[in-house]
Amino acid sequence: MVRDVKKAIFPVAGLGTRFLPATKSIPKEIMTLVDRPLIQYAIDEARAAGIEEFIFVTSRGKSALEDYFDAAPVIEQELRAKNKTDLLDVLKATDMDSGAIAYVRQQKAMGLGHAVWCARRLLGDEPFAVVLPDDVIAAETPCLQQMMEAYHNTGGNVVATMEVTMDKVSSYGVLDVAEDMGAMVRAKGMVEKPKRDEAPSNLAVIGRYILQPKVMENLNEKKIGSGGEIQLTDAIAREITETGNVFGFRFRGQRYDCGSKAGFLQATVAFGLARDDLSAEFSQFLAEIVAMRQAAE
Repeated sequence: MVRDVKKAIFPVAGLGTRFLPATKSIPKEIMTLVDRPLIQYAIDEARAAGIEEFIFVTSRGKSALEDYFDAAPVIEQELRAKNKTDLLDVLKATDMDSGAIAYVRQQKAMGLGHAVWCARRLLGDEPFAVVLPDDVIAAETPCLQQMMEAYHNTGGNVVATMEVTMDKVSSYGVLDVAEDMGAMVRAKGMVEKPKRDEAPSNLAVIGRYILQPKVMENLNEKKIGSGGEIQLTDAIAREITETGNVFGFRFRGQRYDCGSKAGFLQATVAFGLARDDLSAEFSQFLAEIVAMRQAAE
């Protein structure tokens, strides 16, 4: 019987140095994509997938994350006084029940695997999800929800995958495919950031995982991997070797790497154009910008 997944880990301890100087004073996860911070997109996706307990792995200087999900009585009172019910509804979407969020500290940056391992005592012997807020996915059905539906058919461990060009494989964990079943693939191996000529495929793992407790046991060994860090990929790869119960899931949707400036800008344009209240004015502005650039050339 496949066990339900009700807990998710959000590794948010990174310093966000690629976004300095903005991240000197605010966590990268609070930076806004149109009018919602990155972390809100991740939380909304997890909620849609049935997640009920949210575990944030943080570091020093991330208190703004805790404040964001706290109640804001002064703002709420002001909105009620002005009868701005639409904005009250928007604000309500950021509320989290007391006790739904837990915070643990990663005191030293030692890789994604180590960040996930920091949450071990809050999981018990339960399967869990891992959501990386840097990866924002535009999809009609949220990515993690798609994965949950697939997971209930396969069990085991499920990782989100997408095909990338071979010149990009060295930036990802990459699957070695044993069986390609279309939306799902059965993995026979997984390599973290392989060189182009050593990559087993171009099927890259991106920031959504559904994992069994055994993966956490593997992380307990704290084996150092690529880049001198404890890699989540290595702990999952061990499950492939020992049980063969690791699947890649080709999700339906568009992924944006909001951990990079270019990816963040691309996501801003895409999400802005997708908004009914913004698309007309915004698309006209973009068309004018393109026309001016072409004229200048």
